Amino acid sequence: MLRFADGSTARVYRETTVDRRPPKDPCVLVVAFKLRLIRGPRMHRAFEAESLLNTPLFVGFPGYVSKLWCTHDGSGVYRGLYEWDGPQRAQQYAASLWRVLELGSVPGSIRYRVLPALHRDDVLADPNLMSTIAAADDAWWRVVSAT
Repeated sequence: MLRFADGSTARVYRETTVDRRPPKDPCVLVVAFKLRLIRGPRMHRAFEAESLLNTPLFVGFPGYVSKLWCTHDGSGVYRGLYEWDGPQRAQQYAASLWRVLELGSVPGSIRYRVLPALHRDDVLADPNLMSTIAAADDAWWRVVSAT
């Protein structure tokens, strides 16, 4: 279970990793979006099951290391917590993902944040590492606890 600085929580329901060497230039990418047509527990479960089919879209991107798939929070917002090798690569992926997510997401709900020089597992072990990065909109992406 991940708790974010905005008070929302999300359960990790899947982890996807690739077998590769440790990243030389690690970064964390946090992505959030709210889907337009997904309402109710049954539809959310169906989306989470179907999302497995999206895996080939990102594991082939250069620099991809891992992703934690998070359930929707109380407002219906889904999040992904990634690790990448190279902040520029994470940024390029996020820009590409944005275009795909726009097709089915609530307008204005897609957000992402690239956090250079951090490993995903280090952030989960010590969420205070994220608090060293100041940003005006830090509540939605900043993990404050992981249990």
